Amino acid sequence: MPGADGGDFGSPLGPAEAAIFETFVIPRYIKLFGELALSMLADGEEAQVAHVFCRTGYPDAGISQRLIGAHLYGCDPSTHAVELARAKAATTREVIGNYRVADALPVPLPAGAFSHAVTIHPFAAGEARELLLGELARLLAPHGQAILALPLRGSFQEIADLLREYALKQESESIDAIDTGFALRPTVEGIGAELEAAGFHYVDVEMQAHTLAWKSGRDFFEDPVTRLVILPELRQTLRLQDADRALSYVRDAIDKYWSEGSFELSINVGCATGRRLAE
Repeated sequence: MPGADGGDFGSPLGPAEAAIFETFVIPRYIKLFGELALSMLADGEEAQVAHVFCRTGYPDAGISQRLIGAHLYGCDPSTHAVELARAKAATTREVIGNYRVADALPVPLPAGAFSHAVTIHPFAAGEARELLLGELARLLAPHGQAILALPLRGSFQEIADLLREYALKQESESIDAIDTGFALRPTVEGIGAELEAAGFHYVDVEMQAHTLAWKSGRDFFEDPVTRLVILPELRQTLRLQDADRALSYVRDAIDKYWSEGSFELSINVGCATGRRLAE
């Protein structure tokens, strides 16, 4: 799904990656965002839910439990993730789901047809996020609710500190790219303002602070959460010329500084919601 800035919302998951994402990434990481999004989901009858960047179909079962009889329409660039979402829906009694592959915005869903439009942890920074919010607005019927869950500023701060340390030791100009990249992640106030700029009203934003722990640098870099979510996002937002060397430094630094204990990574889990008013 290409974004307005020429980036994308993440490389499509392959067959093994889709299974790994479902089995390991959702329970350990994505669930933090999905549970907050579910807590902010507005009730409604005969709900029609558009799930943009749905990957393997989480948290569609939770949405179906909250909105009895809801019809869910998911889109994702990964054929394998969509196939897994379809298989899950077919074997989950309460889920009425329709999933399709979509590798670009706008997604192949009708405008103004949905009571809810949801996206969980998209790879969308800067102008790409603006494009995504515009798509959520396009999909919603009057009074429909948009829900966007994503890591807010301050997330992955420990990685940011190590990357700055690397840049300083290398006397590299990359420190500007690092600071700029991490600044692309919005604050609570910033994401609320972005929804308002996209035409949403009754905007509300909540944030919960979490940490994830790893035993070592190798443990961190080999974790599916890191490989499939954290690193792709960092590579997209930072765009370092020497990304591989910088990340190798981070791995070694984790082993050095946290040799006596677990490496804990800060994650500010945010969820923003807003309503599209009648025209």
